Amino acid sequence: MLLVCRFGPEETGEGFLDRARHAMGLLARQPGCERVDLGRAVEEPGEWVLVAVFASLTDYRRALQPFEVREHVVPFLSSARTDAPATFERRLTARAGDGDVEENPSILG
Repeated sequence: MLLVCRFGPEETGEGFLDRARHAMGLLARQPGCERVDLGRAVEEPGEWVLVAVFASLTDYRRALQPFEVREHVVPFLSSARTDAPATFERRLTARAGDGDVEENPSILG
């Protein structure tokens, strides 16, 4: 499962990287979280995207339950733009090195 949150200049003021670093660390420590990345647009440096990869939808939901996550991560993620979908299922995965493409089953049925 992929969580994709987009942040624009209005959300990324002072302290954004500190809040992001703290939220990402908390999220990455949750069982089932495979990785969390934060990237900045090269063409528009005020635009950011956070991508968290979870083993399953259940792992994602459980990751948001601990108190410290609800206290720090949820408010941070809530400051992201809401004009686009944020959760995606992984359908195809290509591993670095071998180039093989793995098809993942749909969680949507």
